[in-house]
This record gives sequence, structure tokens and C-alpha cells, in this order.
Amino acid sequence: MTNDEKYMMRAIELAKLGEGLTRPNPPVGAVLVLEDQIVAEGWHHKAGENHAERDCLKKLPPMPVNLKSATLYITLEPCCTHGKTPPCTDIILEKGIGRVVVSVVDLNPAHAGKGLQILEDAGVEVVSGVCEEEGRKLIAPFEKFITTGLPYVTLKLASTLDGKIADSKGDSKWITGPEAREKVQEMRRRSDAIMVGAATVRADDPSLMPRPAKGRKPYRVAVGTNIPAHAKILTDESAELTLVREGSLKCILKDLAENYDVMQVFCEGGGRLAAGLIEEGLVDEFAFFMAPKLLGSDGLPNFGKTGALMAEMTNLKFQSLERVGKDILIIAKPER
Repeated sequence: MTNDEKYMMRAIELAKLGEGLTRPNPPVGAVLVLEDQIVAEGWHHKAGENHAERDCLKKLPPMPVNLKSATLYITLEPCCTHGKTPPCTDIILEKGIGRVVVSVVDLNPAHAGKGLQILEDAGVEVVSGVCEEEGRKLIAPFEKFITTGLPYVTLKLASTLDGKIADSKGDSKWITGPEAREKVQEMRRRSDAIMVGAATVRADDPSLMPRPAKGRKPYRVAVGTNIPAHAKILTDESAELTLVREGSLKCILKDLAENYDVMQVFCEGGGRLAAGLIEEGLVDEFAFFMAPKLLGSDGLPNFGKTGALMAEMTNLKFQSLERVGKDILIIAKPER
């Protein structure tokens, strides 16, 4: 690993601290290095607050420091337009930083490549594409949001090895172990909205809020009808974050993006909702939690699609496999 890669990976670690907090902005991290030492770090905490570059550079000591030989590592190209905050290119030039390294060029047409060009025209050495795979993974929800107007959808399915999410009576507690359930809380914290079907609300009465929240306030989206009036999502302290929707799943997702700035949706089932998202090609990523258990043929399947032929199968590509306690987490993506 080169020094540029080492410091960029640190910037990516910092950016992850903002996941689930920055909508409609992407999570971004920044690291300032001088003489092979980190002298300041920052990350984007919340939309409307300082971007990662400003958060980092504002932490420099007040005494004059020559930063011509310093390198600023940023996970995403610095902005060059006025929004809720001033352009980040301005403070980079103001501080006299001699070198800027970015992981990913901004996908927003208002910025794409322009910030880097401003820096280069001012004599700053610019390097892009460092740890690009990791950088693009970090902003995958933002990329989907900014290029398609739809949120990035992760479908989580916790099932037995024979693909069952509940027994014949609908009982699903608990298929997976405590470590897997903690992992789910972590995934909720990275998301802007948690989605379930109405049947799941009726059966489980979930709160859907991440525990602990750590400042996150995702929307809770229940898809379907006949939501009980006493359901937690309608009566608890976060009831104002609950949205009940029905109809076209694509229209629901588009509404979440356009009117609620939702970039990332974490869907936790159940089977009918999962099947609908899959059949309409709306799932960007699958998170399969597999427990070393067997339920049998009368258990409820992890998604309720029937009658498909071999030629009609949904093909996936495995991305990663991780042991979580006694269970296994498989991340997979559809082959487009």
C-alpha cells in the first residue's frame, strides 16, 4: 500500500462516520498530511454544516503554517459552487495547499471535474482515482440518487439455510443470533429510510429505528394497507418519521428521493415486498443473513415469488461473505 492509499483509506474511514447523517449530500472524509504526518482530519457531519475539507482545515492551529508541501486527501472532489456552504476549492487555495488527492470525481454535473480544474489552474498538483473502488462504494447511494433520481435499495433477508424467514405460523424471532441483529442495527444507521411491508408491521410490530440511533433519524416506510392504529411506527416518539405508502414501488422510491432526500433505503421484507422489488429490478444490493438452521417446507420463503423458470432466474454476483457470530452475511448484487 502506498502512502497515498494509506491516507486515503483513513479519509474513507472518517467519511463513514457521516453515513446516514448527510442526506442529500454524500458522506465525505478529509485528511491533511504534512511531512508524512497527519496534522488535521475532518468529515461531513450533516447537510448545511461544513464539508469535510472545511471541517478538516478549520482544525489547523491559528499560527501561520506553510502548506505548500502538504497534501490534502479527500474522498470526493471538492465542490466549487456556493450552496449552503462556500466552495471548498476556496479554502484549499486560501490555505495554500500544494497537493490534493481525491478518490472519486464528483458525479454531480454542477461540480464534475470543475473543482479539480480550478485547483490545477491555480497551480495545485491534483491526483485523482486513489482507492477509487472503495471511494465509489462509499458514495454508491449518492451516485444512484444523483444520476437516476432513485434511492439505492439494499434488501435484507434473514433466513434459515433452507431459505425460510418464518415458521408456518409467521413467527420469525429469532432466526439469526445477537451478533447478526447488531449488524442490522449498523446497516440501519447507514440508511436514510427503513422499509417494510404492512404484513411485517402487523406480524412483528417493529420500531425499525436503529438502536442506538447515534444521531440518526431514518424515515420508516410501511408499504401496504391495514396498518394497526396502535403500531409502534405510528405511536412512538418518532411517529413523525413514519410514511405509509401503497401502489407502484418505483413511484414510492421516486417520491422518497424527490421529496424526502432519501439516498439509501434499507428494506427488511417481508416476502411479498421483497418479491415486488426483485421483480421490478429495484434492488441494488442484497444482504443475506443465513442462520445454520432448518425449518422445512411449510416455513415462509424469503421472498414470495413462484412459478419462475430456469431461464427467468434472477442472477446475482457475490460481493463478500462474512461470518457474524454463528451466522453468515452474504452481500450480493444483481447482474445487470
